[in-house]
Amino acid sequence: MDYADIEQAVRAPGLRLVLTAGVPGPWGEAAKSLFDYKGLKYLPVRQEAGGENPALVAWTGQSSAPVAVYDDLPPVCHWLDLLHLAERLAPTPALLPDDPAQRAEVLGLSALIAGVDGFGWQRRLQLFVPGMSMDEPPAAIQRMAAKYGWSQEAAAQAGQRMAGIAGLLDQRLAAQDAAGKHWLVGDSVTAADFYWANFLGMVQPLPAEVNPMPDYLRDMYASGVEETARWLTPRLLAHRERMYQDYIRLPLDF
Repeated sequence: MDYADIEQAVRAPGLRLVLTAGVPGPWGEAAKSLFDYKGLKYLPVRQEAGGENPALVAWTGQSSAPVAVYDDLPPVCHWLDLLHLAERLAPTPALLPDDPAQRAEVLGLSALIAGVDGFGWQRRLQLFVPGMSMDEPPAAIQRMAAKYGWSQEAAAQAGQRMAGIAGLLDQRLAAQDAAGKHWLVGDSVTAADFYWANFLGMVQPLPAEVNPMPDYLRDMYASGVEETARWLTPRLLAHRERMYQDYIRLPLDF
């Protein structure tokens, strides 16, 4: 992906999306897939993983990715704000149902996947363990771990919480399958489906031919396969396959 730097992005009009360059971070990949589904064109902007990113802080008030900035509107970085921005800029095709009950279900499931203490959050706690177990953890690891409230106790509980979330999603897909429906909520694809497809890559990355991620990160994401195998059902994997076949562009470009 051809990235602009922060200085170029500040001067550019329209939609700009700050992404972690060179790696398929799940929050960034989810934002990209939502915007792509909507047909929204954006300028990719470079962020350094785990870096201090002072220029990004000066522009957006924080150092992480993803961050979206549209024209002169305030920057948005929370998964929910990014979703609402996508809905505002391109109301159709919709990612959130009109029906209030189904809308609440989509937002709740999305929060369990992408939100604070959700699936991705818990997986990050696990991934910080090797670095934080060193006598002198690298500064970049310490910065990222602090953002997620890392502790040995939190990391030890992460697997059980991930399994609980995955179990709930599997149950929903089973009920939907029984009703002749393919998606987590309702009769059509929603934001929750996009989030799950992207975040599942944190435990089982797509093959290298469609996801040319660095080897170190692939090994990290694929670690703990014995624990993952207890809850990663064929139904959850089939849902992801359907999403990439029908809605998310491959190969991944980051």
